Amino acid sequence: MRAAQRALTPGWVAGSVRARNMLARRIGREHARRLAQARTLDDALAELSASAYGRFVHPGMSLARAQRGIAETTLWHVRVLAGWSPPGAIEAIRALAAWFELANVEDHLAYLAGGEAPAPFALGGLATAWDRVAETRTPSEARAALADSPWGDPGTDDLADVLLALRLAWARRLLDSLDEASSWVPGAVALVVARELLITGRSPDELRARRPPGIGTAWSQAGSLRSLRDALPAQASWALDGVEEPTDLWNAEVEWWRRVEEDAEAFAHAALMGEPWVVGTVVLLGVDAWRAAGALASAARGGTDDVLEVFDRIG
Repeated sequence: MRAAQRALTPGWVAGSVRARNMLARRIGREHARRLAQARTLDDALAELSASAYGRFVHPGMSLARAQRGIAETTLWHVRVLAGWSPPGAIEAIRALAAWFELANVEDHLAYLAGGEAPAPFALGGLATAWDRVAETRTPSEARAALADSPWGDPGTDDLADVLLALRLAWARRLLDSLDEASSWVPGAVALVVARELLITGRSPDELRARRPPGIGTAWSQAGSLRSLRDALPAQASWALDGVEEPTDLWNAEVEWWRRVEEDAEAFAHAALMGEPWVVGTVVLLGVDAWRAAGALASAARGGTDDVLEVFDRIG
């Protein structure tokens, strides 16, 4: 492990105290389900605003804006954790927090294509390319800025293709940076490939050219979900266990989150400090945000029994 257990230093102690405080303020499964049962979105927002998410989430918001506020809260916590952690933890935190930079880049590219973009996530010292990408005014300029960064050249100006390239680049970066991601990332890549092949209809040759990391190459000969699962290495195929139809891939994504949460809990509560502790903490903050966002979506649909049944699959 690249950053196994660390000596007990003031930096690790300070970071661990801050991390445990943050984890104690998660809303968790039971609170999330109460939010999901709310009869209106504003009822759920009134309750959620009294939690740690109240920094950026308030009653009266739209669902999309409130879910954005949940993400903004999570990023704020991650930045605080980075500020309290020793230098040895920053690489892991930056790699995990790259999701927010990816979101900024995607929003900017959508804006360049004629859409509207929300205010970008405030990345601070966690940014690697955003400052340069934000200044670009054409897709070609944005591509050049990405090429000269850890994201690498997406190889195209086409928006959909760039978004796929960015996701696979993030997966590659996590695999290169974090031993703890050695099964999570291949599992996630397997889900991306399954969706691209079997739902989006992307050709195997086109997808193989993107070099999806952690899943080998035999998958490119698969013509069905079952044959895809059989062609994947064990560290990736687990994400497709029990899924028989492409329409059920969302269930596989839920199970992926559950597996990640279970592993992250063990990492975050390890007796000794080190990279696993940092990774576990950041991932658990992300899981809680994912669950809170799902709860608000349920409340926005009236918190009815049929909606709650769906929420319970993710909760």
